[in-house]
Amino acid sequence: MQRVQPVRRAISVGLFLAAMGLSGLAQAQSGTPIRLLVGFPAGAGTDAIARTLGEKLKDVLGVPVVVENRAGAGGQIAATVLKSSPADGHTLFLSHDHTISILPQVVKNPGFNPATDFVPVAGFATFANVLAVSGGTPAKSIDEYVKWVRTQKGGKETIGIPAPASIPEFLVKMISDKYKIDVQPAPYRGSAPMTADMLGNQITAGIASVPDFIENHKAGKVRIVASIGAKRQAVIPNVPTFTELGFSNLEDLPYYGIFAPVGTPQPIIDKYGDALQKVLAMPDVKQKLTTMGLTVGYEPQGQFAGRVRTYTQTWERIIQASGFKPL
Repeated sequence: MQRVQPVRRAISVGLFLAAMGLSGLAQAQSGTPIRLLVGFPAGAGTDAIARTLGEKLKDVLGVPVVVENRAGAGGQIAATVLKSSPADGHTLFLSHDHTISILPQVVKNPGFNPATDFVPVAGFATFANVLAVSGGTPAKSIDEYVKWVRTQKGGKETIGIPAPASIPEFLVKMISDKYKIDVQPAPYRGSAPMTADMLGNQITAGIASVPDFIENHKAGKVRIVASIGAKRQAVIPNVPTFTELGFSNLEDLPYYGIFAPVGTPQPIIDKYGDALQKVLAMPDVKQKLTTMGLTVGYEPQGQFAGRVRTYTQTWERIIQASGFKPL
């Protein structure tokens, strides 16, 4: 009889946990809107991506999906909102690598820990950070830009970045070290004002994502001259990678994915992952995201979690080697 009791208790616990998961799934299917948090303002690239996916997820899931912009601090505000949200399937966070992999390493007290506070739902795209030059310089390659800085600027110049303590800032340092020139990062509050200054020739170069530059690159208003990644980006096939140019550790691509509060029942995670996979298979969605400069590809929870870990570890080594002190 004593041997039966532990078995009964185990069965009871299992039934309770299963019931909790099914209850959460029922709530997620009840018609209550799903909040899709975005850490950047309306009109920004990440916002446009979220609205594209949210509209289609609404149709697949049969419940409203409301994009909620909690802009500020490189996604930190939205991340803290996710952390404090109930793990009932009603709140998700669409984020790229900066908030999840980089920000916790460069800020002393970010207010959240992705490894313990969040659970990956699925990944849906990668993209590349790139160096672009403005019309204020005749350079059409990174070598020509470096030569121009040396001859016209005395070896000193600034390169715009969308935010301090971001991957673009570390890329600026790597460019400075490799070419032995004194280029310093000029932080902006987002890629939009930085790009505006590039178009007005207030700054001669900037580093941001392909989606931030692609339309102006196609129009000839800025020129993308280098990108990260192990291979060239399909949308800019004539632009060499930093790896081709002799840089190392820049093969892993930044990612986009969806996250939920830790403790969200697995049936809900699975349901949202399946819904995202169906949305990404829609030709109009894939075309729109590809036009934005993303490489679209569904990654299920386990695969995406592995990507996040590997990418975080890669940039942990780069950040530590740079001597950067958390803000």
